[in-house]
Amino acid sequence: MAKIEVRQSAGGEPLKFAVVVRDDAGETQHVVTMAPANWQELTAGAHTPVKCVEAAFRFLLDREAKEQILARFDMATVAYYYPDFPRQLPSYLSPT
Repeated sequence: MAKIEVRQSAGGEPLKFAVVVRDDAGETQHVVTMAPANWQELTAGAHTPVKCVEAAFRFLLDREAKEQILARFDMATVAYYYPDFPRQLPSYLSPT
């Protein structure tokens, strides 16, 4: 199982995050941006932006290998590739 580390590297517009995904095969590094409005839309402010990005990576890892996840992307891009993302995200935000 992959370990996901998310660190918020900038506030403001957009929020910016450094993400490292590690598993037995190695690690990948990603830079993710997210507009505060997108975060509000996805979580209604009920979860931190870091938790939102972490949940998005769990969603992505259920669908593709860590090496297939773009090195740099905006959170809005996830719904472009996976239209069910906004509907599925709450289950990834809930404690498991």
